[in-house]
Amino acid sequence: MKKCPGCAEEIQNNAVKCKHCGEFLEGAHRSRLLEAKRPWYFRKSFIVVAVCSIGPLALPLIWWRPHTTRAWKIGLTIGILALSWFIFQATMESIHTLKESYKLIEGL
Repeated sequence: MKKCPGCAEEIQNNAVKCKHCGEFLEGAHRSRLLEAKRPWYFRKSFIVVAVCSIGPLALPLIWWRPHTTRAWKIGLTIGILALSWFIFQATMESIHTLKESYKLIEGL
């Protein structure tokens, strides 16, 4: 007999799930259970939507997410900042082009 890590009740040695609290004891089932218990703001889908919506302002979600490695956090930060800078430059160039077009229209 061994003790359940979730409720400390005694269970059989070859048990997959605790009969008292329902906690899975295997690694694969346990990771799925942990994924389900993860807060909604740390889920990949929410972070992707946040980055697409507000760009670099969503970086704290990536850095506070406990399941992401430091290398991924650094890589994503650099990528998001570079993409944001490119989009900013393209927007400023578009505004400049629009101003020039308006000057041409007003001059006619």
